[in-house]
Amino acid sequence: MLKRVLKYVLRGVSLAVVFPSVSLCGFGRWAAMFEFFATGYAVVPGILGDFLRIAFYRFTLEECSLQSRVSFGTFFAHRQARLGKNVYIGSYCIIGRASIGDRTQIASGVQILSGRHQHARGPEGRISGADESAFIPVSIGADCWLGAAAVIMADVGAHSTIGAGSVVSRAIPAGSIAVGSPARVIKSTADN
Repeated sequence: MLKRVLKYVLRGVSLAVVFPSVSLCGFGRWAAMFEFFATGYAVVPGILGDFLRIAFYRFTLEECSLQSRVSFGTFFAHRQARLGKNVYIGSYCIIGRASIGDRTQIASGVQILSGRHQHARGPEGRISGADESAFIPVSIGADCWLGAAAVIMADVGAHSTIGAGSVVSRAIPAGSIAVGSPARVIKSTADN
């Protein structure tokens, strides 16, 4: 009971502490300031950093549950993201335009990109910049596990496991275990 009360108090204090930075970035609408504060909060150490990060994202992302945890060195590159309840994101992750379902666990060093084709090449062979990019939201279902250093560029269905170091370039169906580069389904709940 005491632990639960302490968490509520710390969440409330964290929301108050981040409010000035949230206001300065227009609740995430001013992209340059959002990126500045997102990367700044990413390097606040310890449990204090965890509370400040989730409080900042609660105000700035499209959706973010205060019951989730975003660890040291992790940041959202775009405010167009959704973070469900009881999600754990490990250290040093970079999250693009993603929707992450409830209770999903993400190990350290995972990158969730905003689709597979962020930088196209023009007729002269020049690569496009971020201002000309085609960002596509990536959906990670509920109750997923993404292993360390995985790179996610396509949707991952609910109840799926992605092996460490895997590269997801095509959608993974719900209830799958996928590994490799590119990630391939090696087992499915349909196999049982």
